[in-house]
Amino acid sequence: MAQYYLAVDIGASSGRHILASVQDGRMVLEEVHRFPNGMKPVDGQLCWDVKELFSHIKAGMKRCRELGKIPVSMGIDTWAVDYVLLDENEQIVGNTVGYRDGRTKGMDDEVYKIISLKDLYLRTGIQKQIFNTIYQFMAVKKAHPEYLEKAKTMLMIPDYFHYLLTGVKKQEYTNATTTQLVSPVTKEWDYELIDMLGYPRQWFGKLSMPGTVVGELTKEIQDEVGFHCQVVLPATHDTGSAVLAVPSNEEDTLYISSGTWSLMGTELKEADCSLNSMEKNFTNEGGYEYRFRYLKNIMGLWMIQSVKKELAAAGQDYSFAQLCDMASAESISSLVACNDDCFLAPDSMIQAVKDFCKNSGQQVPETPGEIAAVIYNSLAKCYGETIEELEGVTGKHYRQIHIVGGGANADYLNRLTARYTKRPVYAGPTEATAIGNLTAQMIKAGEYGSLREAREAIFHSFEIKEYGV
Repeated sequence: MAQYYLAVDIGASSGRHILASVQDGRMVLEEVHRFPNGMKPVDGQLCWDVKELFSHIKAGMKRCRELGKIPVSMGIDTWAVDYVLLDENEQIVGNTVGYRDGRTKGMDDEVYKIISLKDLYLRTGIQKQIFNTIYQFMAVKKAHPEYLEKAKTMLMIPDYFHYLLTGVKKQEYTNATTTQLVSPVTKEWDYELIDMLGYPRQWFGKLSMPGTVVGELTKEIQDEVGFHCQVVLPATHDTGSAVLAVPSNEEDTLYISSGTWSLMGTELKEADCSLNSMEKNFTNEGGYEYRFRYLKNIMGLWMIQSVKKELAAAGQDYSFAQLCDMASAESISSLVACNDDCFLAPDSMIQAVKDFCKNSGQQVPETPGEIAAVIYNSLAKCYGETIEELEGVTGKHYRQIHIVGGGANADYLNRLTARYTKRPVYAGPTEATAIGNLTAQMIKAGEYGSLREAREAIFHSFEIKEYGV
């Protein structure tokens, strides 16, 4: 009888529970629960409702019991950089503020009073983004210094959910690296840096790798959901899990983990913390088996998701497929800089796109199709520029691109990507993050003997579409 494994994959806009089993060497998936997510205003800040999210986590587990498909293990992945602080009574200190909140404005300058941007990169290899946890902590230190005394524990969001399930606190490595406080040399917290910045040492414990057993479900959780299983760490950073699911073992392959963000890069055995790498704004995030996910964060489908939401609110409820089709019929040549801060959290994404085009002397898109075309072409152009930068920094030629995640369904964007990058594009699997989450659990359980074997199985388990140049 096949064993079941459960991935709880929570993104910035939705979450899902996906069960998997291995049948004749192939991974078979079944989505059993889906739920919404999003930041909500609390006390003037954009925050995550972790209490509601945890209720959804348990609801999906109950659904497994109703189906009679009890997982032998489960693991949770989420977005990166966000965290909770817990006091001595394990209660949350302050608000669980999300990365799109504006509290980190100016916090980079506060950090650079202590350590320069150059020295920080040489030390951590992490791309500067104003929402990185290092800047979030500085915002807390400046606005609520009492939290630094009151909080006894810091857990990244998925680590916190694992703690609620098991009563065991573990800090997972891949997500920890996105804080910009981990050494790529020691693969542990950089305590000297943490001390320099004045962050409490007690927040930072031993880091654990994907595949580590967190613990068993507590009796309270067992009684509530109706079953018992182990909790096993996946790569809790969703991109870390998505990269695990890239169905290629070739070293000349680039990946794009395409979702709310587009994460484009390759895998390296050693981090590149050079000044050249810093100037090109690449990051060295931790990966499975201490690989480095050498990549660049690109704004991604957040822009089109925001446009879709605005249009729906105005009575124009288009699907993503319809927006792709409409965009492909347009001839507008205007382009925007996808990573410009004006697109991070605008009141209106449509207006932000129009304003950028107007201010840069380009044709202003007016129709939904034109707006979508500007966004999709801009993303593909950014992918092409990123490949040139990657090859310049690494000195390697990358022959092909694998697109994984929900964006692998964006047919028009995939065709544009092949055109702008002048590389063949392989799109799929779409549920890459959940698959990578499950892969870490399955390797731990012995279903697959290695990551190489698992990636071969993924290639043969799911549809992969090819787009020629």
